[in-house]
Amino acid sequence: QVQLVESGGGLVQAGGSLRLSCAASGRTFSNYVMGWFRQAPGKEREFVAHISRSVSITYYANSVKGRFTISRDNAKNTVYLQMNSLKPEDTATYYCAASQTVRLTDFGSWGQGTQVTVSS
Repeated sequence: QVQLVESGGGLVQAGGSLRLSCAASGRTFSNYVMGWFRQAPGKEREFVAHISRSVSITYYANSVKGRFTISRDNAKNTVYLQMNSLKPEDTATYYCAASQTVRLTDFGSWGQGTQVTVSS
């Protein structure tokens, strides 16, 4: 099983940017589809983006398309989430996860999360 540790969260004003990182260890990182999810207080966890193993095919939730970019560096065992034009509704705890498939229900090995707060 792969272990994941997120970092890079913080407090930012609306319109600002943050870059989240997720460092992986334990198994061959390049074997996994990697994803970012988020959970706001009182809400269910929701999908944000995922990226394929090696050719970097990406897929985004409609709510972040055009503002967020997921990328990965297999040499560094790290996946990133560049978040631009942030909105207050992006406030949430952000989690990365790994999967053998692109089915959202298959994602697991959750990290501890990193808090993103966007002020208006």
